[in-house]
Amino acid sequence: MTDANDTTSDASRRNSFVNRLFADALGALDLLCVYVGDRLGLYRALADRPGLSSAELAAAAGVNERYAREWLEQQTVSGILHAENPDAPDDERRYRLPREHYEALVEESSLDFMAPLAQAVVGCTPPLEALLQAFRTGEGVPYASYGRDASDSQARGTRPLYENLLTSEWLPAVPSLHARLQTDPPARIADVACGQGHSSLAIARGYPKVLVDGIDLHEPSIAAARELLAKSGLDGRVAFHHRDASDPELSGRYDLVTIFEALHDMSYPVDALRTLRSMLADGGSVIVADGRTAERFSPRAGDVERLHYGFSVLHCLPVGMVGDDAAGTGTVMRPETVRRYAIEAGFAVCEILPIEDRFWRFYLLRP
Repeated sequence: MTDANDTTSDASRRNSFVNRLFADALGALDLLCVYVGDRLGLYRALADRPGLSSAELAAAAGVNERYAREWLEQQTVSGILHAENPDAPDDERRYRLPREHYEALVEESSLDFMAPLAQAVVGCTPPLEALLQAFRTGEGVPYASYGRDASDSQARGTRPLYENLLTSEWLPAVPSLHARLQTDPPARIADVACGQGHSSLAIARGYPKVLVDGIDLHEPSIAAARELLAKSGLDGRVAFHHRDASDPELSGRYDLVTIFEALHDMSYPVDALRTLRSMLADGGSVIVADGRTAERFSPRAGDVERLHYGFSVLHCLPVGMVGDDAAGTGTVMRPETVRRYAIEAGFAVCEILPIEDRFWRFYLLRP
């Protein structure tokens, strides 16, 4: 016989799960609509004005009024925007962006800027058919298949971290390195997998003596980095290169090599670390920043790990499965995995730095 309490408990768990998936669907739709507002400049238009009708927003942002009205209403029922006169006719209703939502949606230099997260979710979607096929075959999905949203969201999402923390908290956590970066002769730094260059520029701003080479194989990102460089006033000390870091010309040149949020994406991470080691001058060191994961798998690892796993399934693991005998590391790269990769690459030291960050963990590697 089936116990009535067991049946009730099963029904309760079922209903809870159904409600959870419904809430997830609402959140997914909210993120997609945040993406629309972010990409079209709708939040910016609202932030610069005390309150707008749908027609005024359409004129300010250069969009169609009917689309603007539907978006405004969706944002309001989702609690993202505020309707000043909700009972007014559709064409007279006015909407504003609450001040407490400004940083998350508009302020690109804020550590609380969240709009890139919506863009990152959208950036995972272009190659979904290829991803399904990769699941069947075990092959990878090339990074280029993900398109501009993937690279742009990473650049926009990490920019506040680099500008606010990289040279004020992260690098000073290694006192000997911090001191070297402030002295003569000017230290040479290679920022490998630099993306659109925000990390390279932040290092140069924070340490006025250093010379920085930003290096990446993704040509569109290097093009974007060079555009930023042209406006930065740092072109005498920073250069961006679309090239392979394993080029022998780069061997033995650098006092510091950095790689931020990229090692787990690489098909051959040991080879990559071996290349970084070869780039070091005598006494040089490598800093790896990557996801702050738990020491081992746990069903109760928490929301950050859940976020890492989501992006891993949709993006990072497929990218890291490209090529024969690819490592397939994935976003959830645990500390022991980094240590193993570092030892295999020939490093004698792989130390976790005492830097507190919710999302990232930092490793110091020395030959």
